Amino acid sequence: MTRYSLAIDIGGTFTDAVLLASDGRSFVDKTLTTHENLLDGFFRGVELVLGRAGVGPQAVDDVVVHATTVVTNALIERKGPPAGLILTQGFRDILYIRDEHRYDMYDPQIEFAEPLIPAERTFTLDERTWADGTTAKPVCREAVEAIIRQCRAAGIVSVAVCLLNAYRNGANEEAVRTVFAEQAPEIYVSLSSEIAPQMREYLRASTVAINAYSVPITRPYLTALIAELGRRGFAQQPLIMLSNGGVIGAERAGRMPVRMIESGPAAGALVACYFSRLFGIPDLISFDMGGTTAKACLIQGHEPLVTGSFEVDRRYRFKPGSGMPITVPSIDMIEIGAGGGSIAWVDSLGLLKTGPESAGSDPGPVCYGRGGTRPCVTDADVVLGILDPEQFLGGDMKLDAAGAREALAGLGARLGLSAEKAAWGVFEVVCEQMAAATRTHATDRGIDYRGLPLLAFGGAGPVHACMVAELVDGSTIIYPPLASVLSAFGTLVTPAQIDLVRSLVAPLEGLDWVAVDATLQSMIDESSQALKEAGIREADLRFSFSIDLRYLGQQSELRIDLPGDPREQRESGAIRRLFEQEYEQQYGLKLDDMAIEVVNWRVTGSGGEPQRAAAASGTRAVAAAPAVRPVWIRGEARPVPVYKRGELAAGQRIEGPAIVEERETTIFILEGWTLSLHETGSLVAVRAKESK
Repeated sequence: MTRYSLAIDIGGTFTDAVLLASDGRSFVDKTLTTHENLLDGFFRGVELVLGRAGVGPQAVDDVVVHATTVVTNALIERKGPPAGLILTQGFRDILYIRDEHRYDMYDPQIEFAEPLIPAERTFTLDERTWADGTTAKPVCREAVEAIIRQCRAAGIVSVAVCLLNAYRNGANEEAVRTVFAEQAPEIYVSLSSEIAPQMREYLRASTVAINAYSVPITRPYLTALIAELGRRGFAQQPLIMLSNGGVIGAERAGRMPVRMIESGPAAGALVACYFSRLFGIPDLISFDMGGTTAKACLIQGHEPLVTGSFEVDRRYRFKPGSGMPITVPSIDMIEIGAGGGSIAWVDSLGLLKTGPESAGSDPGPVCYGRGGTRPCVTDADVVLGILDPEQFLGGDMKLDAAGAREALAGLGARLGLSAEKAAWGVFEVVCEQMAAATRTHATDRGIDYRGLPLLAFGGAGPVHACMVAELVDGSTIIYPPLASVLSAFGTLVTPAQIDLVRSLVAPLEGLDWVAVDATLQSMIDESSQALKEAGIREADLRFSFSIDLRYLGQQSELRIDLPGDPREQRESGAIRRLFEQEYEQQYGLKLDDMAIEVVNWRVTGSGGEPQRAAAASGTRAVAAAPAVRPVWIRGEARPVPVYKRGELAAGQRIEGPAIVEERETTIFILEGWTLSLHETGSLVAVRAKESK
């Protein structure tokens, strides 16, 4: 019998739904995100794809996977309920002092994101754990009870606990939670020793504070999701996409929402790995542009780059250190406010800008006809003729072309340009922003981006990918099937996975392997339990290991992937050689006579690759004749052929400029590019050498 799996990806503008049958058939749809109640949009998407397949909830007997922006929205909007923070006495201002790093040494007006938990809701305890994990002074029960009374008086519903050196021994934090469980079970408690058991107090405090702030939002949200799925007849418990590119059970994800922040973007990066393997291309650029943001990720050796920490709510787009740090494993990508809903504006110098402010789904771009008045990137695409206002979402959502043109005419008047020339300016500016972000991201990591193939997806990605590819010296673009909802599809081809990390600072030479054994085994046990909760059988569990190392005296470290379980060989020399090889590749030198220090051990638990795939779409024996419509390109109107993706024939070659329309997105290629249909069902655009 046919089995069905369901994926829902809630973005800033659209909620994407994918229903995948075990025979390869896929059913997709998009609906506007309902920010006031995300579950309304969730189940609207569910109803749309089930209706397209002609099946009911009972037919979904494989998995239900969900990627969501609920945590990101909570952090950006800061509309969460009051949260508190409990610290060791003498460290009350850690969220304000930060790590004393100035991300711009020469800016006297430097700004940082305000802490989520202010000083008036921060409490301290007279306790102490030494750096070696020895408990020097236990927690006083009466002191915790006094904090509980203050929390209730302040209306606090969630607290973060980050006590000094708790990453080595969390006993004092556990004691705090025990008292809260007895005296105030209604208050959520997040412990740094569970959420981020790593050295560096500020990073740990920031991470657990973000988790505590998010828990009162995500726990009720996921609880309501589970209940509503059951009420509607779905037999499966939902799996939640995490920032590291894995999926995990909803109940565990609800306790650790800090791991969900890059939920949707991570799914896009993982599906890029799926296509890199499908095409046999080890290195490529994942380019995902939706309605609110654009994301770029570098795929190397069929795998995404992974980072041990990232930031949210940056004051400045490309300034590391200007946001709130989170020390949890995440797919390493760059995300900027450049999407279809990004608002175009003119700055004080008379220069055209786009984003980072977005019109989102409500009111959305002017062409949505939902009350928007400020011109957006999608409005520019309509005015240029790239998007057909009568065929947006297959005609289910008609666009207001006249309103879009009026908005772009107003923008053009401030620039001394016509509506069409202003629209092309918006198109060029947003593409250059995304190209600049990609160049910056790659260069910072020592990777040559030039010539790498581009995988273009997201609702707006195929519209703009061709110009972005030109700007980053690319010569190949892959437009996959299901491009508009590819991140949702990615959650279905992503294994259950959890990444754990523990700090165990020690010299590499002469390692205490007994302590290493205990540390690694604790992470294996925790990841095994989490994966079993997600429905993974014991026989399918897989573990990989990595280690963070640095030369003695350095501030930062490098993550080194280990070829197997390090406990089997216990070979420090082999680990040193791996570190020196990576260090020399990154920095062009190595320090042969310098001691190396271990900072963190990492374990990744996974449940094996899911055996799910979408069948390649069928092709016609004879290509259908294209329509033609005028499109403004580089300041002039040109007749451009318009093809329907489902009417392309095998072996057909399309010379740019050209447009290929499908229900959920539009592919736009420029002059000098040739588009052809690949056997996988993807469209591949190749740039002529002489046009580079």
